[in-house]
Amino acid sequence: MLHRDRVLIVDDEFIIAQTLCVYVEDLGLTVCGTAASADEAVALAVDQRPFIVLMDMRLQGDRDGVDASQEIHQRVGSKVVFITGSREPATLARIEGDHPSAVLFKPISEGQLVAVIRRLLEEDPGA
Repeated sequence: MLHRDRVLIVDDEFIIAQTLCVYVEDLGLTVCGTAASADEAVALAVDQRPFIVLMDMRLQGDRDGVDASQEIHQRVGSKVVFITGSREPATLARIEGDHPSAVLFKPISEGQLVAVIRRLLEEDPGA
């Protein structure tokens, strides 16, 4: 079972991850962990079972955000929101192929993130 009040943040840039933590906590949700690599993200998702994962595309290590998202989706079923600075067609095609819940482009505002999170929580009230 997923925990509706939990959000996992996956970004290899510390400042961005911390900013996202503040945005999530301001919504009254719990940040169940932060990860800088795909492997860390998958391990935390399996352990914490967050309802939402905020996923950067480029991560530390050999695997990227799509790799992590695919494994998290298969193993946990969390909703993944990609937050990326890339607008390269190949990158966007990989993200879209993973059926993301949303895609936001850096730099994002707190308002953009809050709107997406609220929409996801309202779309699936029974989860």
